[in-house]
Amino acid sequence: MNKSTIVRGLVLAVLVAAIGASLILFREQWNGLVNWIEDLGPWGPVALAVIYVPATVLCVPGVILTLGAGSAFGLVQGVIAISIGSTLGAAAAFLVGRTLLRGWVEEWVRGNPKFRAIDQAIAERGFKIVLLLRLSPVFPFNLLNYALSLTRVSFRDYFLASWIGMLPGTLMYVYLGKAAKDLFVLISDLFAGKVEEDIGQKLFVLVGLAATVAVTVYVTRVAKKALDEALAGSEATPTSSQGTSHD
Repeated sequence: MNKSTIVRGLVLAVLVAAIGASLILFREQWNGLVNWIEDLGPWGPVALAVIYVPATVLCVPGVILTLGAGSAFGLVQGVIAISIGSTLGAAAAFLVGRTLLRGWVEEWVRGNPKFRAIDQAIAERGFKIVLLLRLSPVFPFNLLNYALSLTRVSFRDYFLASWIGMLPGTLMYVYLGKAAKDLFVLISDLFAGKVEEDIGQKLFVLVGLAATVAVTVYVTRVAKKALDEALAGSEATPTSSQGTSHD
């Protein structure tokens, strides 16, 4: 077993343990959120997607909603709801950054050499660079939405690249929410002396989570390498075009 495999295993164990601990410490709040969403029935995923939009615009971390989606709806419905909500939220923040908050965003990124390289790279290969940024973000998700609003990427390329690029992370965190719930139930049952018939299924979910994390980490590393190369090429290529053009 090589070192990277051991590291990935430890990271996965820490993540699952951290989520499991949070479920125990904040069980009432967590159950309240999950129960509220579940009580909405078929409208639960819709409500979750809608809530994600203003949360993204206001830069509220969406990890709790993403984990909650996995816990409440499982993998498929959870990924669909969060993917729609996060993409629409990113699009809304992008438009707000290009209009109402443009001055604030310009002040925030002013003098940032990494942003200048990103802007130049996007001018040449908009869709590809946004996709790589989403797969291996240089900035946190919420701040990246606003930073990209100042670049020369078209709204269409930004929207599609963001949607595709955020899918691996969405899958991982939704899966983590489902796995953490299953782990919590499994541990509670074991302490209570219960042995469920579907214990094998819950363990299989954890194995699937390990595979998902490993693939996501690999994709992120490949994307980061490709992004670094693209930005290095842009920094080495001078340009006479300044400012931002919008579609």
